[in-house]
Amino acid sequence: MRCLVTGGAGFIGAALTNRLVRDGHHVRVLDDLSAGDPARVHPDALFTRGDVRDRPKLWTLLQGVDCVFHLAARVSVQESVLYPREYNDVNVGGTVSLVEAIRDVGVKRVVLASSATVYGPQDVQPVREDYWPHPLVPYAVSKLAAEYYIFALGELNNIETVALRIFNAYGPGQRMPPAHAPVAPLFVKNVLSGASVVVHGDGSQTRDFVYIDDVVNALIAAATAPDVNRAVINVGSGQETSIQQLIAAVGQVTRRQPEVIHNRQQSGGSDRLVADLTRARQLLGYQPKVTLKEGLRRLLDEDPRFSRKLEAGK
Repeated sequence: MRCLVTGGAGFIGAALTNRLVRDGHHVRVLDDLSAGDPARVHPDALFTRGDVRDRPKLWTLLQGVDCVFHLAARVSVQESVLYPREYNDVNVGGTVSLVEAIRDVGVKRVVLASSATVYGPQDVQPVREDYWPHPLVPYAVSKLAAEYYIFALGELNNIETVALRIFNAYGPGQRMPPAHAPVAPLFVKNVLSGASVVVHGDGSQTRDFVYIDDVVNALIAAATAPDVNRAVINVGSGQETSIQQLIAAVGQVTRRQPEVIHNRQQSGGSDRLVADLTRARQLLGYQPKVTLKEGLRRLLDEDPRFSRKLEAGK
């Protein structure tokens, strides 16, 4: 299979790219490096630095491609609140430019990495793909709009399209910006360094933490699975984990006692969010394999930022 991975130097994108290369596929990567690192990309992948809105560059990279994995996006929920226009330009405008270029070149299938944030607050859990979305922040709105665009343009231009709504992915190499870092690696970092773990609210809010290898498995399955055209599919662990339980798991795998501070002045977001995986199992044969504790152990063992700290503390 010949693939183009947009955003292929990012956290999920690099993991996907490297797995595809190891499996013997021909992979091209497009990334503007706003959040990605080309050093993480397998040397056998053809890397191009560029913007997903650059249609002439897309026309070149799409030649002979069988499937596009579209992961290029701005991904910070909090940042999107401050810069909604940029998130619309990149996440929505970039998707439209990409599908237009795909139409011009004639690629068969597009797999969009969407987000579970499109659901917003839901009264019933686990959430199914047919629940009405309630996106509450610009990032979530942009991902939902991207879904609608790929489905509409795909239908108009005979392009097979599928959107995977990815829940709280974590794993080695995940970026941790100074503000609003993802909680799983942030908690590991803080516990190993002896810093306090800050919890927004009381920590009873729940999320679905899915290990990066399981996410990659779902993405690759979506590239070739039959009967997925215009399908929206959840990708998670199917396990509901409270923030309190996550902290306890981090303490167990690091063998350290977390020091917890509660910031009750700031909301912890939606009370509950966990994926119903029925459709993923039926359409992709998807079965998450990595438990939270095993995923955290792999994070400690395989990410040098943490393995060195753990070794130094023994």
